[in-house]
Amino acid sequence: MTTKPVTIAVVGGTGAGKTTISNAILERVGSHHIAYIPHDAYYKDLNDIPIASDTFRNFDHPDSLDTSLMIAHIQQLQAWQAVDIPIYDFTTYQRTPQTQRVEPQPIILVEGILIFSEPVLRDLFDIKIFVDIDADIRFIRRLQRDITERGRTVDSVIQQYLATVRPMHLQFVEPSRRYADVIIPEGGYNIVAIDMVADRIRSMLHAQT
Repeated sequence: MTTKPVTIAVVGGTGAGKTTISNAILERVGSHHIAYIPHDAYYKDLNDIPIASDTFRNFDHPDSLDTSLMIAHIQQLQAWQAVDIPIYDFTTYQRTPQTQRVEPQPIILVEGILIFSEPVLRDLFDIKIFVDIDADIRFIRRLQRDITERGRTVDSVIQQYLATVRPMHLQFVEPSRRYADVIIPEGGYNIVAIDMVADRIRSMLHAQT
């Protein structure tokens, strides 16, 4: 292949609806055309996560993620080379021994909270999407997810939100919206915006074929 893949980034705060938007793009455009890379897969092991306090490590700081590895993987996919991305276990806060093979595709879709805060990573994106929704909705969604999927207690989720999630959102995530080409309000509920983005991606895909 001589045409470089189109690389798309979907960014937003915790619980904003990034995964919903990404899944909608995968469904509308066709997952067989898309190499999907979530930033969450690149979390470091627990002992390498920055310490925020005696109670919490700061999973919401850019230093908590192995972004250099993600950059290398995106560059490989852009060069039409397959990659093996990490698989992270959020119940043990460790990478598993397994990896996931991602084959190169005409579209690379990257999702994460902090991927606009890294200039080198940001420069790899052709289309930058910021998913925006009210903070109270984001918190409720995170609370539900962490209790249901990660075995957390209500108190621990609230304490972590106040100690690291909210401050890091204000420091890193919210300011990064200025780099967005497209801002989607109301997250996955905004069907009109999702359809418009999907149409644009399909047009770019057809232009490559």
